[in-house]
Amino acid sequence: MNNTQQHGKINKAIFVDKDGTLLVDVPYNVDPSRMEFYEGARESLRQLQEHGFLIIVVTNQSGVARGFFTEEAVINVGNVVATELANYCVTLDGFYFCPHHPAGSVAAYARPCNCRKPAPGMLLRAAEDFNIDLQNSWMIGNSLDDVAAGRRAGCFTLLISDTETTRDRAGSIPPTATATSLSEAAAIVLENQRVLV
Repeated sequence: MNNTQQHGKINKAIFVDKDGTLLVDVPYNVDPSRMEFYEGARESLRQLQEHGFLIIVVTNQSGVARGFFTEEAVINVGNVVATELANYCVTLDGFYFCPHHPAGSVAAYARPCNCRKPAPGMLLRAAEDFNIDLQNSWMIGNSLDDVAAGRRAGCFTLLISDTETTRDRAGSIPPTATATSLSEAAAIVLENQRVLV
């Protein structure tokens, strides 16, 4: 995993949220023993990578700003995710996280920023690092903040949700499509790729 690797060619990417999308959401968890991938998630990312997508995790980690854990702990989580995905023949190309929150208790991180979703900063940074064509890339997440970040970066977006109330929140930016799992999301991405080619 290398967040600053430069690729000579133009790439397309799958930006995927970590908690509630790739991993079962355990609030403020940095303990690898409590990390659980959703069924079929790793296989779905492998399928997407086999079709030419870079795999990049983008995750808000306000626990750093709140003093619950350090940036180093989050980096370790990224390494664990990368190792686990490698066991399924998936290369995690990038792992980006936002440690900030305006209401944080750690002064260095208690501020507004352009990287915390719904802002698109993490996606834009990855696009620079990996020469990514955002208009042919997808943001997949389980919240409307994920959708907003993806849309603001210029990506297609996929909301993983099984509740219409989440999908239809007033004033929200609608996703390109919705799914109930990462596996279903992968199928939608690949079907859309066939249409777009």
